[in-house]
Amino acid sequence: MSTPLIALTMGDGSGVGPEVVVGALLAPDTSAFCRPVVIGDAGRLRKAAGFLGVRPEVVTVTGVGEAVFEPGRINVIDPGLLPEDLPWGRVSPVAGHAAYEYVRLAGELAMSGEVRAICTAPLNKEALHAAGHVYPGHTELLADLTGTAEVSMMLSTPRVKVIHVTTHVGLIDAVARIEPGLVERTIRRGEAAMRGSGVVRPKIGVCGINPHAGENGLFGYGEEEEKIVPAVERLRAEGMDVHGPLPADTAFFLAGRGDYDLIVAMYHDQGHGPVKILGLESGVNITVGLPVIRTSVDHGTAFDIAGKGVADAGSMIEALRQAAELSSAQGL
Repeated sequence: MSTPLIALTMGDGSGVGPEVVVGALLAPDTSAFCRPVVIGDAGRLRKAAGFLGVRPEVVTVTGVGEAVFEPGRINVIDPGLLPEDLPWGRVSPVAGHAAYEYVRLAGELAMSGEVRAICTAPLNKEALHAAGHVYPGHTELLADLTGTAEVSMMLSTPRVKVIHVTTHVGLIDAVARIEPGLVERTIRRGEAAMRGSGVVRPKIGVCGINPHAGENGLFGYGEEEEKIVPAVERLRAEGMDVHGPLPADTAFFLAGRGDYDLIVAMYHDQGHGPVKILGLESGVNITVGLPVIRTSVDHGTAFDIAGKGVADAGSMIEALRQAAELSSAQGL
């Protein structure tokens, strides 16, 4: 079977996206597991290659069918949205709009079946909003573009995987938003994703909201009993191997040593903090619940180092690898 075609979006052209894209596509092993077609700006990729001290053949194609996969060649679908003099490391509405269009085009390719997965370089939320595209991030943008009512963010590293009940909302709003139905649906999406990746019966740990998961009402106002326990009990009654609510610090320690296949975090920083400590360089962001496969790097646009040729492409390589593996495991 041929390796899967993957639409790789360049992200915000003012950030490190162009550099990690070039670095990942020129990595020795990448061509062994996927055939990526970049949705981005050819000129920007050539500049990024210059910063990295490499000279790939960056070729503009009008569609996936024109792409030719040879060592040292990068195929790019370029809608021509970035000016030649776009500065590096600065918020730009122009770059924000281009990043949106790259994702939109990739979504169309995936929904039509022309590619088997989407892999995304980072966009900048401030630039995205300045361009008039008011989404908290890729997760919500792709949900809207694909007409999906509810999705979840899953972060994956070699040592721990975590899915989030809430993500890009303030902490007070996150706690208010958590309720048994949302917790249950999130766990179901996570369990299905793990099975889709080859784990036959995943063992799932569910974090509490308060310190020590409330410690039987000592901390908080009974949020665990009200918002989490009903979902866990319902899923356990169905036979799912789910445990909790657990103290978050204990849950991640246990997952790190292999006791759990997946941890369910209640809010953004509860999940992101441990994951970034355990595996930022190889961390991957997976959007769960979409009708298409989407993976991403687990880092931002890093404006402070953009254009300096020092960005690490490790997370992008791993995101491409997991996109390829997921599409193959799901028979796409």
